Order: sequence, then structure tokens, then C-alpha cells
Amino acid sequence: MKRKIASIILVVFILSSVAMAFAEGDLNINAKSAVLMDYNTGEIIYEKNLNERLAPASVTKIMTLLLGMEALETGKIKLNDDVSVSDHASGMGGSQVFLEAGEIQKVEEIFKAICLRSANDASVALAEHIAGSEEIFVKMMNDKAKALGMKDTNFMNCSGLPSENHYTSAYDIALMSKELLKYNKIHDWLTIYMYDLKVGKTKSSIQTMVNTNRLIKEYEGANGIKTGSTNEAGFCLSGSAKRGNLQLIAVIMGSETSKIRFDESKRLLDYGFANYDSITVGRKGDILGKVSVEKGKSAFIEAMLEKDSYILLPKGDKGKIDKEIVLPEHVNAPINAGDEVGLLIVRLEGKEVDKIKLVAKSNVEKANLANILKKTLKGLLMGR
Repeated sequence: MKRKIASIILVVFILSSVAMAFAEGDLNINAKSAVLMDYNTGEIIYEKNLNERLAPASVTKIMTLLLGMEALETGKIKLNDDVSVSDHASGMGGSQVFLEAGEIQKVEEIFKAICLRSANDASVALAEHIAGSEEIFVKMMNDKAKALGMKDTNFMNCSGLPSENHYTSAYDIALMSKELLKYNKIHDWLTIYMYDLKVGKTKSSIQTMVNTNRLIKEYEGANGIKTGSTNEAGFCLSGSAKRGNLQLIAVIMGSETSKIRFDESKRLLDYGFANYDSITVGRKGDILGKVSVEKGKSAFIEAMLEKDSYILLPKGDKGKIDKEIVLPEHVNAPINAGDEVGLLIVRLEGKEVDKIKLVAKSNVEKANLANILKKTLKGLLMGR
């Protein structure tokens, strides 16, 4: 039923020449593995051993936070829910906020403890609140990893504490980081620098939490994400920053010191911001066409972009971007808002680089007999 009804060059971008600060040579990042990813497109700008399976330490908690945000999004949990801390959660050790077995914390406070302190006890408490047990939650983590295409990942716990067969890769960390950053609320917590948390059954003890991610205070545009370190993993970091349209994710694994992981992350981000631009192709909600509706109360439906679309271009390069709108001749009622009705295909220099769904802007109910008769009569009158 579907056929191409529009293939138009809508825009041609010609960027002025700008010298590329790091165009020559290798960055030679001081880490076992590293990745620099464009958040908007998922394109890899820099890589070093990107698929090597390594211990991630507390960077694991990116997946814990991701499943937490999904549970919030679906309404399975709420920010003001009471979380009862189990003996298992309180006994985690390592990085913690010293939650007491039997104490009650709000979900939002638990999220803050994970984001700032990288608290193992809070991570397990959240996992148990969502899934009922850490074991079930870990299965959810691995299922989500598979769904995201994380082929070099296996989780054994939700905290990142050392465990045999617990591993991931720099590329997989970038993938789950990208997914986590889609949730607006997580940015509120990832960018807090310092916060006082009352803990214990009587809330008589105060834990002053300072964000373990120094980028939040030291790097322009930094908005996340997560640090991690153990003797096995070394010093790891998934860092992100946004300037204008360009948002980057820099992953460092296996650095020898904490200072090195932050310095190398800054170098990666500096490289990206110095050498690339993110060009807006379209925004979520942009109306790109209309489709006639058969047997509907409305004669047509507006087709809009399901999500934002960007293209990553090196600074100084000329980029020719073609946008092709693909819509059917008609659709059948009923139609629900958000139903897919077409596609926007984006090409750079003739090569397809993105494909975005076009979805119905509103509902169209199926017409009843009275609607059909009224429409038919109107058509007859208009035809005279």
C-alpha cells in the first residue's frame, strides 16, 4: 500500500572551513579501553579496544539507574514510595551511605545516593524495591543489555562489586549511558554536586554526599554520568557533556589513577567539541505531511516526527543532507495518536544515516453510518 510520495532535497548545509585541532595523529588515550560517542546519533568518534570485556566496577550502576528510570516512567514505582532497607542491602559494604536494616527511605533519596555517593546499599535497596530480589533484578539487567545490543556484557550484581563473570565493554557502557540520558529527571540528580542525606531508623545521622564525578564541577557542560573503581577494574568513568546541540559520551576503563580517568575523559570531550558539530535535521513533533483516512471521522491525519533527528559533521566539512518523506496513499480508521504512518529517511552525501518514524498527531475514530452519509452528501454537494 505504501509508496514514496515525496523525495525532495530540503536542505543543503555548507559549513565554513575551520582548522581541526586534533585532525592529525592519535589521541593515545591512557586507559585499557575508551570510547567517544555522539549522543544524538550513536556514532563513534574515537575508540580504543571498544569491545574488550573488562570489569566495570560501579559504572555497573548505570544499568541499575536505567531500570529505575524505566520503572518510574511506567508508574511501577514513584519518587515518594517508601523503600524498606533489607539486611542484604545494608550489608553490602564498599561505597555506601550506611543504610540501616529496617530503615525507610524514599525512592528519590535512594536515587540521589546512587548518583552522588555510588552507594552499594542504596543500589541493592532500589533493586529489591523494583524486582523483589537482587537476583531477579540482575536478570532484568541482563535482559535489558541484550535488548540494547550490548554484546559484551554480563552482570552478576547491581552494584559492580567484584564478582566472577561480571564484565562489560566501553562500547556497551556508552550504549546504556545513551539510553539513561534520555530520561530528563535523571539529569536533576546526576548534576547535583553536594547533598545531605538523613539515614538510620530515626534519621539521626547525616551523610554529606559529594558527587564522585568531578566533571560536574570541573568541565563546562558536564551532565553525568558515573564513576567506578576497584582493584580489578582500575579507575573507570562514563562522562557526558553538552554544548549547544552537541552532546558527547566519553567512556574510560582501566585507568591507573582517578586523576588519569578524569584527565583522559576531558581530553576525549575536548576533541569532540573541537572537531564536530551536531546539525538539526528535524524536531520531535514537526509536521511533515498529511495522510488521507479511509472510513474515519476525519478526512486526514497529520504525520509528525516521533523524535529529534541530528547529523554529526566534522567542523569545516561540507555536508549535503537530503530528506525523503515516505507516506502511504491512505490509512484505515481507527488511528491512535502515536501510531506509525510513515518514515523520514535522512541521507548524507547520498548515504542513509537515519530513519525516523512519522506518527499520527491525533486520534481518528472510525466513522459510523451517519458520518459516512454526511460525508457522502457533502461530497455530492461540493461536486455540483
